[in-house]
Amino acid sequence: MPHNRTIVHHHPMLEEDPYQLMTPGEVAALFRVDPKTVSRWAKTDPPLLSSVLTPGGQRRYREREVREFLARQMAEGAGAPAAA
Repeated sequence: MPHNRTIVHHHPMLEEDPYQLMTPGEVAALFRVDPKTVSRWAKTDPPLLSSVLTPGGQRRYREREVREFLARQMAEGAGAPAAA
């Protein structure tokens, strides 16, 4: 009698990547603000949200850090922080 086996394949795109980067537009969509506002957050001293620059000079944000920042804002009931 054959055995019924369930084979589970882990797709690399479905696993959380701690180094996954987001564009300013993607971050802005989460916070419901303009992408320029997100860039301003990265330019404050100290930055409200840190960023990395791509070799082409584009700003990117670490997804894990963005989600933690969003959770803190929601926990404080503050919504999106004001643009500097």
